[in-house]
Amino acid sequence: RKRRMRRTVSRGTLRKVIKKHKPQLRLAANADLLVHLSFLLFLHRLAEEARTNAFENKSKVIKPEHAIAAAKVIRHFQYF
Repeated sequence: RKRRMRRTVSRGTLRKVIKKHKPQLRLAANADLLVHLSFLLFLHRLAEEARTNAFENKSKVIKPEHAIAAAKVIRHFQYF
């Protein structure tokens, strides 16, 4: 039985979430796309770091502890 991947959140929903957390911000027309892209880049980096951690531990499967260790490494870098 194959699992289907869920669809991404709609642009409107993403804009509502951003506005809920930061109501004082005025969003440009494409701000939600930039937030989504930033999230995807972060997720890709997290997956790469977790894969590296798993490989260093001679594991063929990425386990939660590999992802947690990767998050700690990524958190030390400043993006902006």
